[in-house]
Amino acid sequence: MHNVSTAITASAAVLMLIFPTAGTSTRRGPTKPEATQIAREGAPILWRDPVNIASRNLYYGPGGKAHEPNGTFTFEKEDMEGSNPKFDIVDQNGVKWRVKMGDEARPEIVASRLVWSVGYFANEDYFMPVLHVQNMKRLRRGRAMVSPDGTVHNVRLKRHLKDEKKIGFWSWEKDPFTGTREWYGLRVLMAVINNWDLKDSNTSIYQAGGDPPEQLYMVSDLGSSFGTTGLSWTLRGNLKAYSRSKWIKHISPQFIDFNVPSWPALNRWIGRRIPIAHARWIGHLLAHLSRDQIRDAFRAAGYSSQEVEEGSEVVERRIGELDKL
Repeated sequence: MHNVSTAITASAAVLMLIFPTAGTSTRRGPTKPEATQIAREGAPILWRDPVNIASRNLYYGPGGKAHEPNGTFTFEKEDMEGSNPKFDIVDQNGVKWRVKMGDEARPEIVASRLVWSVGYFANEDYFMPVLHVQNMKRLRRGRAMVSPDGTVHNVRLKRHLKDEKKIGFWSWEKDPFTGTREWYGLRVLMAVINNWDLKDSNTSIYQAGGDPPEQLYMVSDLGSSFGTTGLSWTLRGNLKAYSRSKWIKHISPQFIDFNVPSWPALNRWIGRRIPIAHARWIGHLLAHLSRDQIRDAFRAAGYSSQEVEEGSEVVERRIGELDKL
């Protein structure tokens, strides 16, 4: 996020190709693409008081059961952004959805629900073990995951909301919330779920309508969660790797440092020097979640019963550690 042998030199070269800023300071502003400058209306908002956390439904998430995808779906176009294959579909009611295939689908479902549960914004994501798409076209990416009849398995569907428009990205360092309790709390949440892919292009600003209008700031790509603490393309959503990982690096009287994100991920500073008071604050909010709510978040992502227990136990343990700071 952010010379010894030939092998080490070669490895470093590969990392520089994948992460051009690896090995350099990540405190120089936003990573590419730059935070988009588009005309915006309303106050910027990162967090909203969830009021009654214990009442939130983590199985259906921010969209609720009413927005759950169902019926028939028709292919619209392929999306070439990001590392995972994606394409857009339209349902029989005219609602647009973005389908994400691959190993990021499950962890993104869980992460979106936990982030939303304590007051941060998240997309309306749903997991579908089987999705049939009419008029499915041949994809440039992920074509092996699609059967000839347009059936795909284990995908995430993100609902497109008509009253919201994505207007850009935001930088973890240069945003309206830097230094606030809520900004630190979001950094802690990324450590709780082991989200190591914290480049600025994985954030979004949505222009929301209403009276008054608002600008909603969120971490919109959470797919690299619930695996290792640093770069891993194969262990995203791997709950065994998640349960084995060490998330706290150091605790002092004033600050707590996390191992998330760890080398060679970008923006490693995001997990460092979190004021104890702010880490405790988000821990207290998370502590309002029941065991069943946490398990519902994993169940919503189609994990097996054993995996649901495994992942939930880690989340509960980490919440307990924060709550006792």
